Amino acid sequence: MKKAKIHILVTGASRGIGQAIFESLDQGMITVVGQSTSGEGGLISSDFSQAGAAPALWQQALDRLDGRIDVLINNAGLFESNPIAADDWLESWNRTMTINLTASAELCRLAVLHFQNRHEPGRIVNIASRAAYRGDSPDHWHYAASKAGMVAMTKTIARGYAKDQILAFAICPGFTMTGMAEDYLASRGGDKLLTDIPLGRVAQPEEIASIARYCALDAPPSMTGAVLDANGASFVR
Repeated sequence: MKKAKIHILVTGASRGIGQAIFESLDQGMITVVGQSTSGEGGLISSDFSQAGAAPALWQQALDRLDGRIDVLINNAGLFESNPIAADDWLESWNRTMTINLTASAELCRLAVLHFQNRHEPGRIVNIASRAAYRGDSPDHWHYAASKAGMVAMTKTIARGYAKDQILAFAICPGFTMTGMAEDYLASRGGDKLLTDIPLGRVAQPEEIASIARYCALDAPPSMTGAVLDANGASFVR
């Protein structure tokens, strides 16, 4: 009997970690579809700041994947400065929460229901951040809070649905060489921040992608609920 391909949805797949994850999966017995805001390069266009975007993306992904998704990888995220004295502080807070946490939660909910309705195993991989545990700069309360929420959500899904063979993992990168990290490093003194990373460098997107691929395809079921750190020992738990 021919083995069915594994169908995977990756959000935030147009650059950085998401692009590296997408490219690492697009091979062999895997069919992967990706999301980005613009939808360039054959990705599905979905703006998570807009109401209804996550459910619409899920349906479009199902349409492209013959009605079956086996793995959801939530990577899409927003990282923007939000000084506490800013007049639009709450607006920025809400926008980050909507994109980073609420959209991911909507997709996780749809994935769990999909796996349950099909009576088949499924996996969820959430890309969080070191900031979930260590916190972030004074201008990034919202980012740290959104990623902490993502970790708590992942653990809750793992505990609640392991009986259904629905597995959930979170990955917490530190600085990774993406556009977001480059901007942040430049704003915070560049190389001076590297002194806080015992490894002496930031991570490469391909390193995080290799962890995501492992969680999506090979991690043993007993690992469900695990939070994997990848920060060059800049924060150890």
